Amino acid sequence: MTVKTWEKKVLSRPGARERVEELEDKLLVAHGLVSARKKAKVSQTELAHRLGVSQPRVAAIEKSEDVTIGLLARYVEALGGSVEINAVIDGKRTTLLT
Repeated sequence: MTVKTWEKKVLSRPGARERVEELEDKLLVAHGLVSARKKAKVSQTELAHRLGVSQPRVAAIEKSEDVTIGLLARYVEALGGSVEINAVIDGKRTTLLT
């Protein structure tokens, strides 16, 4: 069985597309955290020190399926950045958090 065939079989099941989309959103956040940390050239150990937590806690944050806005902000600020959250409603952008 090819990967394409397997993918079609999995996605043909009821509700599969919705579950995959939900997982994609969660994986994008996790990937974004790791990517931001690596771009800042900061190790998990160094970030843990900056956050006042253990390295395994940083690893858990990066694998988490549900990161709160507060935790996200602390993580990014420890990398020297800031978080901005915008909502787009009817084509109009509104800043929710800076």
